[in-house]
Amino acid sequence: MNRTTTPLPLNVQPLRGILRKASLVLPKVAVFGYHGLPVTLTKEPASSRRRARRDILLYGVCGGLLIAVLKLTEYRFLVVEHSVEIYVALVAALFAGLGIWLGLTLSRKKPAIVIKEIPAQSADSFVADEMRVSQFGITARELEILGLIAAGLSNREIAGRLFVSENTVKTHSSRLFDKLGAKRRTQAVQLGKAARLIP
Repeated sequence: MNRTTTPLPLNVQPLRGILRKASLVLPKVAVFGYHGLPVTLTKEPASSRRRARRDILLYGVCGGLLIAVLKLTEYRFLVVEHSVEIYVALVAALFAGLGIWLGLTLSRKKPAIVIKEIPAQSADSFVADEMRVSQFGITARELEILGLIAAGLSNREIAGRLFVSENTVKTHSSRLFDKLGAKRRTQAVQLGKAARLIP
């Protein structure tokens, strides 16, 4: 180490000899002691600090590598020593997952189909609104023809069912359309249903 001294006051000369005999190395900075006496100290060089950092870093890296090698050796020992148990555990976990998936898939509730019968009104139970019938001035035969038109029958089919001529059906139909204010058969059916003349 580098020893540099600065001249000390005359009254400190005996202290210098004592410090030399004790071979104390102090930094270069002169500081005043407890009794106000200046003391010469030496400073540590920067290269030794770099060397210390390098040594600390080197020891840290070597320690980390040693730990990693030991863990790898422990892992390899574990795999070699207990390989059968590890494989059995992996197969068991695979089959447990497969069983859970199959159980959830197969036991899933299927949507229940509910068939509910709703009684429909029959044509026999329907009663035409008599007040509306008299209001429009519709006869029983015209009301019957309106019901058959609503069922989708043609004039010829209606004539065959009622045992009248086709011209008679056309006459009744045209009078019915005039009374309802309809221009077409479909419009007459809609107006008849709205007025509760037909079901």
